[in-house]
Amino acid sequence: MKIETLLQADHQLDQLAGQFEHWRQTRSHSSERIPQSLWDQAVTLARVLPHTRVAQHLRLSSNDLKKHMDAQSPATPSTPAGFVEVPPAPARSPSTPTEIELERPDGARLRLVCAETPLPLAAVVRAFLEVS
Repeated sequence: MKIETLLQADHQLDQLAGQFEHWRQTRSHSSERIPQSLWDQAVTLARVLPHTRVAQHLRLSSNDLKKHMDAQSPATPSTPAGFVEVPPAPARSPSTPTEIELERPDGARLRLVCAETPLPLAAVVRAFLEVS
């Protein structure tokens, strides 16, 4: 399951909810375990969307979904973060420091404090979010 935008994630969440509903209606016993393929799709979506929202929409226990997410979390990042060159910003007079903190769904974090010349923040944010 490849997810490129939040709109796609929302659409796939709706489709997955339909698959869960179909499984619930056609399972042979009420105590039958949820198939691993459905869990895998739920975990993939919960890495893009808030896991509590995914759990609620799929009528799952938030704690159970979190356990499946933890069980599938890679020990090391799937792709190492590379160097991102940021073009210099136009010269300005010194102002108050700029501080920015970002966190990706995979847990990677970036914190920048720029005391003198503000960075082109749009380029930094875009570059950080595109490396995944």
